[in-house]
Amino acid sequence: MKNVINILDLTVEEIDELVALADDIIACPEKYQEACKHKILATLFFEPSTRTRLSFESAMLGLGGSVLGFSEAGSSSAAKGESIADTVAVVSSYADIIAMRHPKEGAPLVASMHSAVPVINAGDGGHYHPTQTLTDLLTIHHEKGRFDNLTIGLCGDLKFGRTVHSLIEAMSRYEGVKFVLISPEELKLPSFVKQEYIKDKHIEYCQSTSLDDVIGELDILYMTRVQRERFFNEEDYLRLKDSYILTAEKMRLARPDMIVMHPLPRVNEISTAVDSDPRACYFRQARYGRYIRMALIMKLLGVRA
Repeated sequence: MKNVINILDLTVEEIDELVALADDIIACPEKYQEACKHKILATLFFEPSTRTRLSFESAMLGLGGSVLGFSEAGSSSAAKGESIADTVAVVSSYADIIAMRHPKEGAPLVASMHSAVPVINAGDGGHYHPTQTLTDLLTIHHEKGRFDNLTIGLCGDLKFGRTVHSLIEAMSRYEGVKFVLISPEELKLPSFVKQEYIKDKHIEYCQSTSLDDVIGELDILYMTRVQRERFFNEEDYLRLKDSYILTAEKMRLARPDMIVMHPLPRVNEISTAVDSDPRACYFRQARYGRYIRMALIMKLLGVRA
C-alpha cells in the first residue's frame, strides 16, 4: 500500500503517469464518472482549509465515490484528547482512502503508520503539501508544455511556505531548471532546502529582494502570501506583508509567455487588475488541482476507468 506524504514519495515516472491520467480525465471526464463507485474518501482536516478540502471532495465525487470527514479539530475527538494514531486506526476501518491536513509537521506520517488504507498528506504545518505540488506540476505541464529548461521565480514567503519547498524539491529533478528566489531577508528560503535541493544538485539559482529587477527573466512566477499565522511577532508581519505585490504595471516588465501561479488563498499580493491578464493562471491552477487529485485517488486505490 502506498501513501503520499512528501512529493518525493512519487518517482518522476509516477508523476508522469499521474499527469497523463489527469490529462485524460480533463479530456474525457464522463469516462471516469464511476471509477470509484462504492469507494469512500475520509477527509480529516485538523486545520481549517477551504480549497484543498473541497478539491479532494469534488475529486472523489467526480469519480462516483463518497466522502465523509470533518473540517476542523474542534469537531473531532481530538478535542477530547484522542491521539492521531487512534483516530486514524478507527477512521481507516470506515473508508478506503484518507486525506489528512494537520498543523503539526509529521502528523500525516504518523497517521500512515496506523492506517489500514492509503493516506494522502493534505498539508502538515510548514512541512509538506504534495497534492498542491502535483497541482503545480500539472499546471506547468499544461501551460508551458514541459518541466525542463524553465526559469522559475518564487516570490514572497519562502521561509515558511510549504508549497514553495515542495515545488523546489519536485522541480529540482528536471534538467535545465533555474530558480530565482525573491523575498525579504527575513523570509529567505531556509538553508537546508537550498543546500539539499539546489546547491547539492548544482542547480543554477539567484536571490533577489526586488521583484521588479528579475521578473523579466522568468518563465514562471510563483507568488505566495505572507502568512500571518507563521509569524511569532505581529509587528514583523505588518512590516513585511505588503513587501511584494504583483501589479499590472509589474506585469508589463514580464515576458509575454510568462505565467503567474499562486497556491491560493490570495490576500493582496496579486492585484485584482492582474486577473484579466491571460498569463494569470492561478484560477485555472485551482481547477487543475481537482483533476490531479482524481488521478492520485485512482492510482492509490488501484482502480481504472
